[in-house]
Amino acid sequence: MSNKLLVAGASGLVGFAAVRHFMGLPGWEVVGLSRRIPAGLEQARILSLDLLDRGRCAEVLGSMRDVSHVVYAALYEKPGLIPGWRDPEQMRTNLAMLENFFEPLEAASPLQHVTLLQGTKAYGSHLGPVPVPARERWPRHPHDNFYWLQEDYLRAKQQGKRWRWTILRPQVIYGESWGSHMNPIPAIGVYAALLKEAGLPLAYPGGPPRIFEAVDADHLARACAWAATSPNAGNEIFNVNNGEPFEWRTVWPAIADALGMAPGPEAPISLGEEMPKREAEWASIVRKYGLRSPARLADFVGQSFIYADRGFGYGLADASAPTLASTVKIRQAGFQDCVDTEEMFRRLFRRYQHLRWLPPRN
Repeated sequence: MSNKLLVAGASGLVGFAAVRHFMGLPGWEVVGLSRRIPAGLEQARILSLDLLDRGRCAEVLGSMRDVSHVVYAALYEKPGLIPGWRDPEQMRTNLAMLENFFEPLEAASPLQHVTLLQGTKAYGSHLGPVPVPARERWPRHPHDNFYWLQEDYLRAKQQGKRWRWTILRPQVIYGESWGSHMNPIPAIGVYAALLKEAGLPLAYPGGPPRIFEAVDADHLARACAWAATSPNAGNEIFNVNNGEPFEWRTVWPAIADALGMAPGPEAPISLGEEMPKREAEWASIVRKYGLRSPARLADFVGQSFIYADRGFGYGLADASAPTLASTVKIRQAGFQDCVDTEEMFRRLFRRYQHLRWLPPRN
């Protein structure tokens, strides 16, 4: 028997990877929802739908009679990115999007499973230090977050139903997408291209050391596929990451090499402030190398320059405590995949070069 997956947010980091991964699995039909048709998924069935349009959602989703599985990866972020993480209006908007999506779909389709995405902000990582390692079994961190609004809504809807849900909590996700607000790959790629064009090495632009756990978007897509069918994943929450911590200075030489550059001396700079001023230079690079990426930085990078500044620790006086999330639970439940983070960076920059989203390495 075949399954039919509906992916909300197909143009984003997670949604893009999920659509592509499930399309390659036998026995799966895949449909993506997005306000724009993402580059790279031309072979997929993508429906243009604004999840804030309640009437249109009722019309489109209410006519879907055979969806068995859902990956909900749609996300609304306000301009400026980081202040929105504590903004009540942004929280209400993200809840409304899920409601507009789920109400007509659940009424129409024989659902079996729903995957919902959260993140390590569930542990308050955006508010201050988090005890190491963060574990799923902890009581809910006492702060307002749209995660809790969406989770409570889904739990309430699931009561007495046969379908199950799984919540996945990745940390910093890296992957293949345009215009995502939290994807450091195009942000680093543009910054590097500008330096390379000027004949300069790849200077590290950040502040004090910061330790993270990366999440390869393709790795996360494989976790979504596992959660969709594993009996151990039903009504459970799991942290997901590559399986190892990393620090930017350690992987910086590999990133520079992947981009055909030498690593340079440290030179702190706010990418969020400085890169938009150099849009004309980026547009010139796009023309010179015949790139397929947008000449308009906002279309290519979204708000990821701001996100990169935060990840690099730009402006911090001292090193911050790391946020490290345990993945013991998901491994014990049966998802054993792992990713070499340094090789992930090399592979992703090769991919962007191959797609002509970034200039060639040589």
